[in-house]
Amino acid sequence: MIAYTMVGTEDLEKALAFYEPLFAEMNFEVCWKDESCFSYGKTQDLSFPRFIVGYPFDGGPPSVGNGVMTAFQFCDPKVVDRLYEIAMSCGGNSEGEPGYRPQYAEGFYAAYVRDPDGNKLAFVVYPQE
Repeated sequence: MIAYTMVGTEDLEKALAFYEPLFAEMNFEVCWKDESCFSYGKTQDLSFPRFIVGYPFDGGPPSVGNGVMTAFQFCDPKVVDRLYEIAMSCGGNSEGEPGYRPQYAEGFYAAYVRDPDGNKLAFVVYPQE
């Protein structure tokens, strides 16, 4: 099980303005917030993976890995559509509008975005069996 994912930022307030409405829509809670990072997850469920955004601990600039992506899974394509709209309205960049991706699986629905720092996110619905 994944404990947490962390992505770097150059501007914590700008990152918070991007992620706060997304995580509110996903019903994630603020688990930690200080001057160097913030995290979202489920405060009373330590088995639920957390997502952390912060300044790199080594003090250097954040770097974005090619091919690195965090995907969030949902049951309804309408949720994916809404999250994509929120991301676009909060300073995100599109890496793939919401839609079915039959090349991955029949019924696979996804949208891909980058946050203001260039970190890639996916919102996905797996095919129903």
